[in-house]
Amino acid sequence: MTAQHPQPDAQASSQHKRPLSRAAKITLSIVGVLVAIPVIAIIILLTFDWNRVKPWLNAKVSEAIERPFAIVGDLSVHWERPSDTIIPGQRTWRDHIPWPHLYANDVHVGNPAGLPQQDMASVRQFSFSLNPFALLSHTINIPVLRFDGPRVDLLRTDATHYNWVYKHEKKESKWELDLERLVLSRGVVHFKDAVTKADVTADVDTLSNDPTYGIAWKLRGTYNGVEVGGGGKAGAVLSLQDQDAPFPVQADMHGGPYRVALEGTVTRPAKLEGLDLQLKLAGPSMARLYDLTGVVLPETPAFSTAGHLTGSIGEEGKSRWTYDKFTGKVGESDINGSLSFAAQKPRNKLTANIQSHQLRFVDLGPLVGADSNADKKKRGVDAVQPDSKALPVEKFHTEKWKVLDADVKFSADRIIKTANLPLSKLQTHLVMNNGVLTLNPLNFNFAGGTINSHIKLDGSGGRGKDGDTIKATLDATARQIKVKQLFPQVEKIQQATAGDIYAETKLSATGDSVAEMLAKSNGEVKGLVSQGVVSKLLLEEAGLNVGNIIVTKLFGDKQVKLNCLASDLAVTNGVANTRTFVLDTEEAIVDINGWVNLNNEQINLRVKPETKELRLFTLRTPFYVKGTFKKPELSLDKKVLAIKGGAAAALAVVAAPIAALIPLINTGPGHDSPCNALLAQARAKPQAPPPGKTAKH
Repeated sequence: MTAQHPQPDAQASSQHKRPLSRAAKITLSIVGVLVAIPVIAIIILLTFDWNRVKPWLNAKVSEAIERPFAIVGDLSVHWERPSDTIIPGQRTWRDHIPWPHLYANDVHVGNPAGLPQQDMASVRQFSFSLNPFALLSHTINIPVLRFDGPRVDLLRTDATHYNWVYKHEKKESKWELDLERLVLSRGVVHFKDAVTKADVTADVDTLSNDPTYGIAWKLRGTYNGVEVGGGGKAGAVLSLQDQDAPFPVQADMHGGPYRVALEGTVTRPAKLEGLDLQLKLAGPSMARLYDLTGVVLPETPAFSTAGHLTGSIGEEGKSRWTYDKFTGKVGESDINGSLSFAAQKPRNKLTANIQSHQLRFVDLGPLVGADSNADKKKRGVDAVQPDSKALPVEKFHTEKWKVLDADVKFSADRIIKTANLPLSKLQTHLVMNNGVLTLNPLNFNFAGGTINSHIKLDGSGGRGKDGDTIKATLDATARQIKVKQLFPQVEKIQQATAGDIYAETKLSATGDSVAEMLAKSNGEVKGLVSQGVVSKLLLEEAGLNVGNIIVTKLFGDKQVKLNCLASDLAVTNGVANTRTFVLDTEEAIVDINGWVNLNNEQINLRVKPETKELRLFTLRTPFYVKGTFKKPELSLDKKVLAIKGGAAAALAVVAAPIAALIPLINTGPGHDSPCNALLAQARAKPQAPPPGKTAKH
């Protein structure tokens, strides 16, 4: 038999069929698992019912935001290519990989604890896509967040309970949220506030053919008891990543008699750092804007302004706003300038520089409550002025003075007045610091001279035991006031050139209105006129010198040398008493004494003229100025007049007619003048005690 040997090919085949080594099997298994995991994960993600995670998701979100959260409708994830993020001509391999797109329907967010348990917000659907590659760098990148049919209900029940602030400790996290754009569609925003008595709804709708704006809204409701309305527009897509992409806004709203109109852009909407608006404001008084702006402004007549508003909120509420190059009117007065506001610690700060080319003096009345009751109603305050009172009783609201510090400069080139008040210019610098208001200076050009004053109103202490809110001081000086310009319609003064008036006053007081502060004032008022001339006819008429009046009118008036006019009044608890009030000329002395009560607005002055030379036919007798500030009365001293008249009648019976003139002849007190002593006394600086203290005179 012939031996058979295995064929070479068969031997090689058997060798190839040897079992795989253990290491090879392990390697293949690992590769298979690695391939299977993503395939299985993709299959699970594509087929998983995401509604199963809603209970867990609702609970976790509710816990995180500390208020109820619920996805009531369907929750789904679709895998789509990110068309919104592809830049034309720059497609990469990543753009072919689908991203997860989450869709949540019928989503509700409730109010926090302590408020009525109702929705704060709801949305028919919100959706967003998630960049999976950004997760590798611990970034949650959401290119577009869409809200379809949102409704927001903002609620405030009192000053400390409201639902629009999320108070939560900020914890450090490795993850960063990157939200690029926000897209809004048709919805409703409702605002209800028990503090401002507001109940306002904005209906939002989508604009399809507007190249600038994507949504429009209409406003309806009430604010503080008055009807509000209006509307506006805004962009449909809000870019939160491209900070230089402008988000357009436009609005025109009214609330009762107040109107706000604006148009411009928000270029940094994530932090509200780039508001750039043309802003118009109008209303019955700037003071009523406090509820809207939080800025303390003075009482004014009806106003309207238009200017450029720029600003930002910044971190921790440190907002800064500038209202620049504004023009407008307050009453019938024009205004222009710039105003800036800064929210800061310890108090907010208002800075302004305002000018007026033509200021109507009556428009300053509301600043101190000196306008009529009818005008008060127009600017939204109670008609508190009694018909019998001339001094303003409207109270200053010092409770707002500590909210804001201020540094405001104001000047007026020309002052228009309805009465014959010879004012021509105004300049003041107002500073408010921690409830203390100063006007330093408060200067006027007046009757050819100047009035320079410094006023301090300290409202920082609050209401004391006596009910007073303000401690006030006034230090004022008048220089070179022309008597001729002071009485422009008195012809007899215009016929003669009189001297200049110099006056100084220093007063202190407490109170919460002009009337109350004057009623409790203490201090001194001094004034003098020297080295001038005055109309003789004016003096003769004042002294009732009948014969000399006839002679003067027949043969003409002449100027009489004025030695001096000096006044020195002591003010104690609101009563101004005349220590000295004398008019001295080369021919006569007129002495005035009595008091003016600033508390009850009563006047009681006795004017006693005396001649220095012989007068015929004189009925010279003291006369009185009495009554109230609103109804002063002038009367003669009837007793003295009767004595002189009775003596003349008795002599007429038994003597020649000339004898009847003897009681009417006044030889005067002589030629000695008290001017040196009077002027020295009047030149002494007036004094005033601290506010609330009684003067010792």
